[in-house]
Amino acid sequence: MTIYQVDAFTDRAFSGNPAGVCIMVESRPDAWMQQVAAEMNASETAFLMKREEGFDLRWFTPTVEVELCGHATLASAHVLWETGACDRNDVITFHTASGVLRAAQGGGWIELDFPVEPATESTPPPLLEKALGVEFLWVGKNRFDYLVEAASEEQVRKMRPDFGKLAQVPCRGIIVTASSRNSRYDFVSRFFAPAVGVNEDPVTGSAHCCLAPYWQKKLGSRTLEALQVSRRGGRLRVRVEDGRTIIAGKAVAVLKCDLLEESVP
Repeated sequence: MTIYQVDAFTDRAFSGNPAGVCIMVESRPDAWMQQVAAEMNASETAFLMKREEGFDLRWFTPTVEVELCGHATLASAHVLWETGACDRNDVITFHTASGVLRAAQGGGWIELDFPVEPATESTPPPLLEKALGVEFLWVGKNRFDYLVEAASEEQVRKMRPDFGKLAQVPCRGIIVTASSRNSRYDFVSRFFAPAVGVNEDPVTGSAHCCLAPYWQKKLGSRTLEALQVSRRGGRLRVRVEDGRTIIAGKAVAVLKCDLLEESVP
């Protein structure tokens, strides 16, 4: 069985967000997928299985399965097109825990059709403020994450969260964002998810299902240029259209390997 590692939301190797992609030829136990994800030790590894219409798709961090992941979906589409498993003109359909997702190519970018996950304004738990150490302009929450707008891009870039405290906040992760000081971008963000085994995710597609409607309403722009300012960094182009979030990015495959051990102890 072949496993790929793909850097997503970038056009340069060794930047963006690395994701494992495993195209399975037969079903495997959940425990096996979790072990493979732990071995890959990327923020997420995607597992694909061909079905009559499209592919079943699941995502695992090194410690748990998650319900939605953007960069590993982008990586999966890239592998399917690059290996010839799907024609480059095909729209790829993925059947997931978050419903049907689709990927298509356009203008040199891969476009993902994802749900909208808006945040509702909420009172932040005291632990969140202590853990982040930035000035909050607004705080909201959706079914997955807290969303925090910080006072400036500089605060977002320089923050050093307390991951032990963040792991105790009852949510999948915490998105911290601010308007961009660079005219090329509309907003910047970072994403922290120690509760699911990922202290800081380099580039988080699913977080932009929350960021896109937030900044579209705030800025009044249809299409937004986004920069995730982690150490590796990544660029996304997002818009909300017909009740869906369209997330565009690029990807580069960097590793291809054969899995030699396939058994679960």
